[in-house]
Amino acid sequence: MVLHFLVRGRVQGVGFRWYVHREAAEIGLRGWVRNVPEGHVEIVAAGTQAELAELRAAVKKGSRGSRVDAVVEHELAESEGDALGPFEIEGAW
Repeated sequence: MVLHFLVRGRVQGVGFRWYVHREAAEIGLRGWVRNVPEGHVEIVAAGTQAELAELRAAVKKGSRGSRVDAVVEHELAESEGDALGPFEIEGAW
């Protein structure tokens, strides 16, 4: 199963991507997290339904210092997950 999340709120500049990365890596998901110019955070993650439910709960909770106002979620085609490697932060130095 492959899901796309768009997270709105105070989620840039507060360690949110690093939080998502840690949570997803601990769960064992494949995919990525990145900031988008509009001030949101975008996530694509592949795993089992149970693993993705665990990530969804962590994303809605947010990191310390963040504020999650909304999470927009879409299921992607299974083929979208074929090219995903170990979970990473895109655009991080």
